Amino acid sequence: MQGNVFNIQRYSIHDGPGIRTTVFLKGCTLKCFWCHNPESIDPQPQLQFFPQKCVGCGKCFGVCPEQAIRLNGNQRVYEGSRCKRCGRCANACWADALVLRGNGMTTEAVLAEVDKDRHYYESSGGGVTFSGGEPLLQANFLRELLVQSKSRSYHTAVDTAGNVKWEAIESVLPYVDLWLYDIKVYETRKHEAATGSSNAFIQSNLKRLATGENRIIIRIPVIPGVNDDLAEMEAIAEFLAGLRGVELVELLPLNHMAEGKYDSLHLEYKAAGYIPPSRETLEALSEVLIRKNLPVRFNADTITSSAAT
Repeated sequence: MQGNVFNIQRYSIHDGPGIRTTVFLKGCTLKCFWCHNPESIDPQPQLQFFPQKCVGCGKCFGVCPEQAIRLNGNQRVYEGSRCKRCGRCANACWADALVLRGNGMTTEAVLAEVDKDRHYYESSGGGVTFSGGEPLLQANFLRELLVQSKSRSYHTAVDTAGNVKWEAIESVLPYVDLWLYDIKVYETRKHEAATGSSNAFIQSNLKRLATGENRIIIRIPVIPGVNDDLAEMEAIAEFLAGLRGVELVELLPLNHMAEGKYDSLHLEYKAAGYIPPSRETLEALSEVLIRKNLPVRFNADTITSSAAT
């Protein structure tokens, strides 16, 4: 079986317990304007260009069959409308100034990369995490990856926004040890404005996921003007408080580390100018969750509710 993978990150320490390998699958149903992985949204391969790495060798010009990349005088020209995403230019670029994000990989090829760090998983209590984009958009591929991971006795985690049909989640349930589940906004219209999609599937799927024995960590990106006010966090806290299996809520403050990715993809970075939330804001939002007996973590700190002590 083959799927579309845009990155495999080894030695991950923020995507579940222990030292992990995170496999990023391409394609997403949301279009969050602050997305830290803009290369994950489009399910098709995408070409990234990093001009600071370009050494001016010109090899990319000669291999492009569509002349999407060419030299006009002394100026490098890229026409995305002509690009067929074949990846020939990226293959010719030894300096990695051109990178094709999104490669067809078999389950065997993915697990061969994951297997390289088996000893780290065993010594740290880590494992493999499947993220995106939205990994459940490739549910059959994801299921096979999870089956093969469990056959190796790896701890498995799936990082999802939950904006898929329940059947996709249900198909992988027996093979997932931990769910990393994103919640952005509770109020539907605000969610649509911020992400381009309703949150109906997200909320209903989380409710169903929480009825079993599933372990769940909720991740909330804290975005100024979107969900950093007490009223919005109180609505999220009220929703989460009645759910079984929620072990932790992580507040992930906005940062601008991904801005260069947007430039490399010729995309507008719409989060520019948004000021990341202060520690005081994060503490105030944490208190809202703690009052609902929800354990909270942000940055390197852990704030524990009385119920979890």
